[in-house]
Amino acid sequence: MSKWTDIRDSIEQAVSGTQIDEQVKQAVTQKCYDVVLPSLQKLGDGFVASVKAQSVDESGWCKVRDAIVLPALIEGGLWLVEMVLKKTIEKTTVAA
Repeated sequence: MSKWTDIRDSIEQAVSGTQIDEQVKQAVTQKCYDVVLPSLQKLGDGFVASVKAQSVDESGWCKVRDAIVLPALIEGGLWLVEMVLKKTIEKTTVAA
């Protein structure tokens, strides 16, 4: 099975219980940070590199979109997700 299928199955198994305790929430958050986020960052980096390369051939609004807007949205969104997950992990690990 693929890594994604293993992750999905482990999350489904953990969530299928009647009550989700703090340990399960922390485990899911940690998996998102350790496994899902790096994959998203790799995808985002490839997308941003492709769009920036294509911006050379664009003009007007399309050039701004490809050179600045889309890369900023992707990189900013991924940075925000990483920061939120990291802060959440730090706070819940200390609290537990």
